[in-house]
Amino acid sequence: MALQGLFSRFRREAPDRETIDRVKGWARAALGLGEDDTVTVNEIACTDPACPGIETVILVMRAGEPTQAFKSRGSLVVQTRPAIERALAGGPA
Repeated sequence: MALQGLFSRFRREAPDRETIDRVKGWARAALGLGEDDTVTVNEIACTDPACPGIETVILVMRAGEPTQAFKSRGSLVVQTRPAIERALAGGPA
C-alpha cells in the first residue's frame, strides 16, 4: 500500500467535463464547424525530449474529410481561447 500511495502523488486529476466542453466550443467557433462535424479534446503526456511534456490534442473530424489533429502546449486546465485559436491557425500537427 505504501508504494501505491507514492505513485498516486504523481497522478494528475482528469480534466472536468466543463473544461473539456469549453475547449471544444472554442475549437468549433474558431473553425466554423457544423453539427455534422465532431471535435474531441484530450491531454497527452509526451515523453519525447522535443515535446513540451503535457499537450492538449484536438481532433477535428469533418464529414467526408480526413481527421485533423491540432496540438497546444500545456494541459487542458491552462488553455485559453487565444492559445487554442493559435494552435488551430497553425494547421494540423
